[in-house]
Amino acid sequence: MRGLVAWLLLLVAFIFLFQSFSRGYERSRRMPFNPDFVELVEQGKVRRCEIVNELSGVQYVRGELVEIDPRTGRPKQFRVDVIMTDDLPRWLREHGVAFEFRTQNPYVWQIVSGAIPFLLFAALLYFLFVRQMRIAGKGALSFGKSRARMLTRDRNQVTFNDVAGINEAKEEVQEIIEFLKDPARFQRLGGRIPKGVLLIGPPGTGKTLLARAIAGEAQVPFFSISGSDFVEMFVGVGASRVRDMFEQARKHAPCIVFIDEIDAVGRSRFSGIGGGHDEREQTLNALLVEMDGFDTKEGVIIIAATNRPDVLDPALLRPGRFDRQIVVDLPTLEGREAILKLHARNLKLSPDADLHRIARGTPGFSGADLANLINEAALLAA
Repeated sequence: MRGLVAWLLLLVAFIFLFQSFSRGYERSRRMPFNPDFVELVEQGKVRRCEIVNELSGVQYVRGELVEIDPRTGRPKQFRVDVIMTDDLPRWLREHGVAFEFRTQNPYVWQIVSGAIPFLLFAALLYFLFVRQMRIAGKGALSFGKSRARMLTRDRNQVTFNDVAGINEAKEEVQEIIEFLKDPARFQRLGGRIPKGVLLIGPPGTGKTLLARAIAGEAQVPFFSISGSDFVEMFVGVGASRVRDMFEQARKHAPCIVFIDEIDAVGRSRFSGIGGGHDEREQTLNALLVEMDGFDTKEGVIIIAATNRPDVLDPALLRPGRFDRQIVVDLPTLEGREAILKLHARNLKLSPDADLHRIARGTPGFSGADLANLINEAALLAA
């Protein structure tokens, strides 16, 4: 709808400019009263005219000739400066020229007609400028807006059926899923569900996939953001983004907010270079305050992932914040075999393909490594 309005404004502005330029090319031909105008009237070449008396005191006759302008296909225009007397109307009437008197203020229409195209163009440019800044998300008006990407219930199709090799972690998060599905059951007993869950494990073990699966199983919106998205070179931007993220989460509660690589913003403050004025520390302080400021009754669960838990600030791990820590380790032999079966379910395997044998030969492989192994094999076989 907004795009249609922008195109309409552009069309109207173009029409006004076209008319302005057209008027410039079709200006009335100025001629002297005697002998040119007198000869045209006496020869019957004047179709009609107006006797104009402007408020500024200027008097002239303007009108149309019988002759057609070949460039425009319309009658030629003329203008004659005159001194108004009683003889002029009588003389025109005697020669059969239709005329009328007109009094006008030329300055108002000139100002309005000249300003309208520029005002329309200014409005169009302002509209496009604001729209572009909203789309880009990097302008001065959007520095403090959260960059969290939201997956709705319809778009997030990941469930526990798409997660393999981390059965222990899946069992530990069942409580979170049940709370999001039926929070009243826990509130009646007076229990308190952890506000934050920290997933710890090496890269590629499925921490992000597990967080999406939790939201998919509970059928709640899923907000995803990286820890590095909070930190900017401008002071106060990160803290503002944290507040905006929690505000959006409250509006869509119950939901899950997933912060990947939280060590980018949650690093211990004792090792910071910038001291208490470091932008990263201000962002961390805002995150700690927001986690203390909301209640689990609101239905917002914070899930964070990191592969460096040793560098996290102790205040982030205390009870009441990320007090539930779940280790997502490298898969065992059974886990590797389950992951291989999961990624090979849509592939046409050879009858003698032995996934158990492959699992035994890939100790230390993460889920991402095994997925890449299956994909490379499919590419080589193609």
